[in-house]
Amino acid sequence: MRPIQPPPGTAGASQNSRSRRLRGLTLPLPQREPTNLAVPLPLPPPPPNSAPPCMNHQSTNNSMGLPPQTIEFSHLERVNRIGSGAGGTVYKVVHRPSGRQYALKVMYGNHEESVRNQILREIMILRDVNDSNVVKCHEIYNHNGEIQVLLELMDNGSLEGHHIPNEHQLSKLTYQILRGIAYLHRRKIVHRDIKPSNILVNSMKKVKIADFGVSRVLAQTMDCNSSVGTLAYMSPERINSDLNNGKYDGFAGDIWSFGVSILEFYLGRYPFTTTRQGDWASLMCAICMSEPPEAPPTASPEFRDFIARCLQREPARRWTAAHLLGHPFILHYNQVPQQQNLHQLLPPPRPLSS
Repeated sequence: MRPIQPPPGTAGASQNSRSRRLRGLTLPLPQREPTNLAVPLPLPPPPPNSAPPCMNHQSTNNSMGLPPQTIEFSHLERVNRIGSGAGGTVYKVVHRPSGRQYALKVMYGNHEESVRNQILREIMILRDVNDSNVVKCHEIYNHNGEIQVLLELMDNGSLEGHHIPNEHQLSKLTYQILRGIAYLHRRKIVHRDIKPSNILVNSMKKVKIADFGVSRVLAQTMDCNSSVGTLAYMSPERINSDLNNGKYDGFAGDIWSFGVSILEFYLGRYPFTTTRQGDWASLMCAICMSEPPEAPPTASPEFRDFIARCLQREPARRWTAAHLLGHPFILHYNQVPQQQNLHQLLPPPRPLSS
């Protein structure tokens, strides 16, 4: 192997350069314009007893462009756990300065910061929702990487497992739920997870919808097995994308879930041939391949027709929430304000098949 040779003409270059160097010859150095350039030095470590940046919820919200909070996270004290599910755990909390009680939902999932910030921005829409039949969202916190939502406390819990065979009582309940859905749909908000466990009631017998909008965020970050419980109330076209030419109308999907829930209240059981806890295949076959469930013949014609208007396999044939507010099953038992009786302003739906 030949040794590496220096480039031609470099040998003895140092001796020749010395002989050619002129005494007293100087070259001006290039001058830079004065600037504020500086090499950043690392900051000293924080004191041991200082809180990490993620504990400062106010600064976190400001850095994300979110509005400042009116209820500080540090002022909340957990009392007890009041519920849990695939999306997270709900705690009863007390705001120490005022003594007011709230529900704090801690959402599951260890998300990257960019994903977490996007989730927080999407949930911020919920703070602007203000309706008497929708659970109020007061604050949203980013605490130690967990997303926590401060909600209005509904002290009587959900209506899951309730049997309401009395049509008068059921109509009163249905009217309140329908008002909340109509409000969300007017705001262009799709719930996506209407089911009995997301319908809450307080000690004043006020019925309100919970968890609107949150389910869409959770669906982006949870595995498919965690949605089996919700699958029981999904519309056929949402489960099987081959139906309805692959198109999905979220508003019509909400009406299907609403209709299944109301029929379940009346029957006292899940209205399909399988159970809510059934495996994915049996639920898909029951919802997508069998005829939609109907109210029993012993029910009134008004209630049977109301359920039929909700549980149409073709999404375009389902009545909207605003239209359902004018259905005889609602009008017979409720004093509906004239401005809410919008069905007269809408074109008639396509007739049901015999």
